[in-house]
Amino acid sequence: MSSNPVAETVASLIPRAKAELAELVAFKSVADFDQFPKSESEGAANWVADALRTEGFQDVALLDTPDGTQSVYGYLPGPEGARTVLLYAHYDVQPPLDEAAWTSPPFELTERDGRWYGRGAADCKGGVIMHLLALRALKANGGVPVHIKVIAEGSEEMGTGGLERYAEEHPDLLTADTIVIGDAGNFRVGLPTVTSTLRGMTLVRVQIDTLEGNLHSGQFGGAAPDALAALIRVLDSLRAEDGSTTVDGLAPESRWDGLQYDEEQFRRDAKVLDGVQLIGSGSVADRIWARPAVTVLGIDCPPVVGATPSVQAGARALVSLRVPPGVDAVEATKLLQAHLETRTPWGARVSVEQVGQGQAFSADTTSPAYAAMAEAMAVAYPGQEMQYAGQGGSIPLCNTLASLYPQAEILLIGLSEPEAQIHAVNESVSPDELERLSVAEALFLRNYAAN
Repeated sequence: MSSNPVAETVASLIPRAKAELAELVAFKSVADFDQFPKSESEGAANWVADALRTEGFQDVALLDTPDGTQSVYGYLPGPEGARTVLLYAHYDVQPPLDEAAWTSPPFELTERDGRWYGRGAADCKGGVIMHLLALRALKANGGVPVHIKVIAEGSEEMGTGGLERYAEEHPDLLTADTIVIGDAGNFRVGLPTVTSTLRGMTLVRVQIDTLEGNLHSGQFGGAAPDALAALIRVLDSLRAEDGSTTVDGLAPESRWDGLQYDEEQFRRDAKVLDGVQLIGSGSVADRIWARPAVTVLGIDCPPVVGATPSVQAGARALVSLRVPPGVDAVEATKLLQAHLETRTPWGARVSVEQVGQGQAFSADTTSPAYAAMAEAMAVAYPGQEMQYAGQGGSIPLCNTLASLYPQAEILLIGLSEPEAQIHAVNESVSPDELERLSVAEALFLRNYAAN
């Protein structure tokens, strides 16, 4: 990187950042306390709180949010009359899935082939470290020129909305002129990218029941209604022949007009097997950033090992629906529920329970904060111009903050580029991206203060 003093400081801090990220990754902070002890999440929260105190933050607090988790808050005062910037990340992580499939232990940060592997390394414990690096670099080079608020969420991955509800109940807490969400990622390694849109989401459980109890498939199969077969038919109705999402009443044909995603590059990023087709129609960008997408996340039914010759009396599935900007998630939830109910065959009993929901988000990319970030990115990534991309994932807090603070500018950056493989086995972060984005964030704060 260039001889910029901020960049030099960040580079010198990378060994410390690696050690700190290793400490943070070691906490099994999955906010599903049926799977992982709550003490692991509490340990991670305390780690973040201690780090903020060490950096001179005031009013550091562990906020008990309504979903039973904790978010960490801190305030670092800047010069009198300066603007206020809120920096967001989350310390909770996805479950590691099949730990045996990891090349190295998921909760042990491991360097391999120029990347650091571990659950949460990119999503989003690396985001916590990114914020710390940026602030340390500014403190070493003239000071932090704005008031800083940091909020580190404890249940973002679960979608249970604890921080959103807490913010709504305490609207003065997170007020800011600009909000930097450190939970997105570059379009690819080395290409500076701000995420300008997020799809919203809804999450439902569908339960289908047909019999008072399981029956012998030889004695009753062929006439007795099979709940698992009914569920399969319902789930299949959510897709067209080409794999496009088809929820009755939900428009499927929106288009993305910005940065495009090459199909062959997408196949490599998604690790699609040779000979397997992509699903849907339109451009890849249309499909993943501008259109609804349904995913069956899980099915409760007998496993193959140990299965008996039985007609199933009941079956259940967890279904996610991503909804694009411009579509109300509440309305999409109603349409999904109605679709599942009306498409259930054979008069089977069906119940649909909503378990999560978040609105889509679209940023104003003409704001002064975006100009300040573009200037910073050009320094952190020499020869590269900042790009605008969508993201298929959801960060429900974005819309809550946009609603609470309509004058605030919101930018989304982060470490979750395609090679990071977030939510999958062998998640990793690029230390080069961590370094460059930390430089970009520090320079952004300086640029923004000067505008």
